[in-house]
Amino acid sequence: MARLSVFNSPLLLGFDHFERALDRVSKISSDGYPPYNIEQLGDNALRITLAVAGFTMGDLGITVEDNQLVVRGKQVDEAERVYLHRGIAARQFQRAFLLADGIEVKSAELAQGLLSVDLVRPQPERIVRKIKILARD
Repeated sequence: MARLSVFNSPLLLGFDHFERALDRVSKISSDGYPPYNIEQLGDNALRITLAVAGFTMGDLGITVEDNQLVVRGKQVDEAERVYLHRGIAARQFQRAFLLADGIEVKSAELAQGLLSVDLVRPQPERIVRKIKILARD
C-alpha cells in the first residue's frame, strides 16, 4: 500500500528531502541518556549542551553525517578498580540531532562535565536572477 504524504502535492516541488528528514527523525533513538539542553544564543546561533559527567575528551566524538550531528561517548572500564557500589555507570551512548540545511558546527567544548556544541546558520546573500525568456517560432 502506498504511503500518503503532505509532500505529494504537485505544488510542493523538490521537498522530498523534508519527508526523508522526518523519517530519519522518527528513527532516532528516544533513549534519554545523556540529558541535554538546546539554547538559542541569537537569531542565527544555537547551543546543544549534553551532561557527560565522567567522560573525558578522549571518550567523546562528534561527527556530522548527512546533516545529522552525532555525539558518541564510550568509556573503558578500568579492570583494576573494585566497586562496592556502582551508581555511576560507564555506559556508551550515541545522541543524534538532525540539522537543517546550512547549519554548521562552529565549535565544541567540554567543561565541568558538560559538552557544549555551538551551531550557526550563516545568512546567505540574497540573489535575484533575471531569467531570459526565449522565443520559439
